[in-house]
Amino acid sequence: MFKTRAPRAATLAACATFLLATSACGTDEPEEATTTQVRLYGTDGNMLNSYAADLKERANLVDGMKGTTPLTQLPESFKERLRSVDPTLTDYLYSAEAYDAVVISAIAAQLAGTTDPAAVAKQIVGVTNGGERCETAAICLALAREGKDVEYRSVSLNRAGFTDAGEPATASYATLHFDGQQLNDGKTEFVGAGSESTASTKKPPKAKKQSGDKASPDSGAPLVLGGLLPKTGDLAIANPPLSAGAALGMKDVNAAGGVLGEPAVWIDGDDGTSVAVAKATVARHVGAGVHVIIGAGASGISREVLPDVVKAGRILFSPSNTDASLTELDDKGLYFRTSPPDSLQGRALADVILRDGPQKIAIVARDDSYGKGLQETVRAELEQAGMGSDRVKLLSYVPPKDAQANPVDFAGGARDIKEFGADAVLIIGFGESAAVIRGLADVGVQFRQ
Repeated sequence: MFKTRAPRAATLAACATFLLATSACGTDEPEEATTTQVRLYGTDGNMLNSYAADLKERANLVDGMKGTTPLTQLPESFKERLRSVDPTLTDYLYSAEAYDAVVISAIAAQLAGTTDPAAVAKQIVGVTNGGERCETAAICLALAREGKDVEYRSVSLNRAGFTDAGEPATASYATLHFDGQQLNDGKTEFVGAGSESTASTKKPPKAKKQSGDKASPDSGAPLVLGGLLPKTGDLAIANPPLSAGAALGMKDVNAAGGVLGEPAVWIDGDDGTSVAVAKATVARHVGAGVHVIIGAGASGISREVLPDVVKAGRILFSPSNTDASLTELDDKGLYFRTSPPDSLQGRALADVILRDGPQKIAIVARDDSYGKGLQETVRAELEQAGMGSDRVKLLSYVPPKDAQANPVDFAGGARDIKEFGADAVLIIGFGESAAVIRGLADVGVQFRQ
C-alpha cells in the first residue's frame, strides 16, 4: 500500500499557527499531536445488529457508525409474519427480497405452465411489469392459473418492475445508525433511487391457463427451489433474514394452492460464503432436480457459480447480490436478482458521507467483485462531488477463504489510514470486516461516537 504524507507547506502553516500560543515549534521538546476523531461508515454487508457481536468485548466501537443498505420501510405486519417463521429474528435485511424471489419464481412457473427453467426464466421479468396489478402470492397465483398476465408488487418491489436485465429498475435505501451496539430504528431514514422509465416493456410469452386442479402430466410439477444462502462463512450474519424471507415465501405460495396443482418444494443449501462450498451445493441441487436456485448471498459467489448453473440449464435468482457488473454477465437469460445494483447504492452512500463534510476519507473494501465494485462507485461519486484523489485513499484486504482460515490482519492498513489523517472511514465488507475496526482501534484511531 502506498503511504500518503501531508504536504510540507501544510505542515509549516500548522506550525506557524501553533507559534501564536506556544514556543514549542523548533524546539527539542516532543509535540502533542491533535487527535482526529474518525467517523465510521458501513454498507449492507455489515450494517446489521449482529455485526457488533463480531467485535466481541469491543462491540462498543460500532457506536456512532452509520451507513446505507437496500431496504424498504417494512410494514410491521410483514415483520411479524417473518418472526412467525423465526421468532429470534433481529435483522430484516434482504428478507423482503428473499420473499419476493421465491414468490416471483412461483408465479413465473405458473404462467409458463411448466417447471422447465428456460420457460420459467422467460416469464420472470414479465411477472413484474405490464399485467394486472396484484400484491399477494394468493391473488397473483390465482390470476396466473387463469392465464392472465400479472404485475406483481410487494414489499421490496413497490415502485417499478424489473429491467430487461432482470433486476429492479428502482430501489429504496435506508440510512442506518448504530447506538448502544444496536441499530437505532428511530434514526433510520429512507431515500429512493433509480428510474421507473428503465423498467422493461417487453411482452413475455403468452401465459398458459391451468385446466383443473391437478398438474398436467407434462408440466414437470412440482416446482423445486433450492437454497444457496450463507448459512456459514463471512456473510452468515445476514442469513437469518434471508432464510426467514424465503421460508415465508414458500409458506405463502403453498397456502395459496402451490404451483401447477402441487405444493412447491424447498431443498435447503449453504453457499458458505465460499466458492468451493457453493459449487458443491449447486451440484447437489442439479442432481436433485432443483429448477430455481435462490442465492447466492454474496455477489462474488454468484459470479463464480453462475457458469455451473447456466451449464446445467437452471435459474439463479439472488435476493442480495448488488455488484453492478453482474448486470453485464453472459447469463443466457438465467440470472435474476431482487436486490438493486450498487450503481444505485453508491450514490446514496456518497450522499450520506458528504453530508458530514469529511476532509479525508479512506475506503476499505474486501477484495472481491462486491467490495471493489462498490468502492469504485463510491470513489467516483465522491470525485464528482469535488473530493480529489488527494483526499480519498483506497485500501483493500483479502477475506478469509473459509472458517478455518486465519482472520483478516489489517494492522498495516490501519497504520496507513492513521498516517493519511482520514477523518472518515468507509468499510465495505461482511462479518470479517470487524477486523478493520479492531485494527484501527489498535493503532490508536479514535472513533467519533
